[in-house]
Amino acid sequence: MKPLVSVLIPAYNSEQWLAGTIESAVAQTWPNKEIIVVDDGSTDQTLNVARQFASRNVKVVTQPNQGASAARNAAFAVCQGDYIQWLDADDVLEPGKVESHVRRIAECRSSRTLLSGAWGSFMYRTRKAQFCPTHLWCDLAPTEWLVRKMGQNLHMQTGNWLVSRELSMAAGPWDTRLWRDNDGEYFCRVVLASDGIQFFPEAKSYYRRTGFKSMSYIGGSFKKLESLFLSISLHMHYLRSAEDSERTRSACVRFIRVWLPEFYPYRIDLGEKLRGMAVELGQTVEVPQLPLKYSWIASLFGGSAGRRAQMLLPRIKEAGMIAWDRAMFRLE
Repeated sequence: MKPLVSVLIPAYNSEQWLAGTIESAVAQTWPNKEIIVVDDGSTDQTLNVARQFASRNVKVVTQPNQGASAARNAAFAVCQGDYIQWLDADDVLEPGKVESHVRRIAECRSSRTLLSGAWGSFMYRTRKAQFCPTHLWCDLAPTEWLVRKMGQNLHMQTGNWLVSRELSMAAGPWDTRLWRDNDGEYFCRVVLASDGIQFFPEAKSYYRRTGFKSMSYIGGSFKKLESLFLSISLHMHYLRSAEDSERTRSACVRFIRVWLPEFYPYRIDLGEKLRGMAVELGQTVEVPQLPLKYSWIASLFGGSAGRRAQMLLPRIKEAGMIAWDRAMFRLE
């Protein structure tokens, strides 16, 4: 059996990274593949970069800007694959990633089994990628996977998976209301629609750290905070629909605690709603306080200034690390 694998790449203002991402898709050693790039109304040279790769196996689609979820839905609508490999426009795949997963399909109990692999974070040099195993790096039942993800604040990046078409159809489309954590919400549904997750460490992907340019960076954006609130609410609903128990309720409260600081002081109303949800789950969650090293800034310049410092200073440090890695990459 040689299933067709569709590598689906949504792209928006990704001219800096997209060529490397497409090259990693083209370089996949699994021969029976198609690559679909959807330009989501970019205002830079992203579309021109993508068109340089257009061929029989690389299809380029463009649409007005509608967000990453809409671009992913558009890619899925035109793909023909038996299996789906999602790939963000700034990430890359190990050349044997897809083949490593496809070769293991026979070991899966059905086409509803979800395949995951190892992923490492990098800046410019993939050979410097850090692979940090977590409690999700193993075979797991769907509910257990989600309890661990939410309860321990764990993450599996988008390119980590290989998803059958049957499972993709069962999970439904990407939620176009979400501008932040749309991947977390989507794969929550994929996981729960599966009959289990099988982990294969040899199937490797790479998640690029881009600092301020990252879609995951919120920075007080009302639109992203509203999206994050919706995603948190949906996560909790999905988990409790699968199993409403003490352990799932505790995982939900821990999930709230992790993300609650994002809402203060920018969307206190949404933060208070989350605190109310925690009470309904049987626990109290305190209003998040600034760590001591930022509280003096708040005392001098106000709470908003302290919170901005808490968000910005780690990003500034990371930006310096990214600039250094870029310089080393160019020297090499």
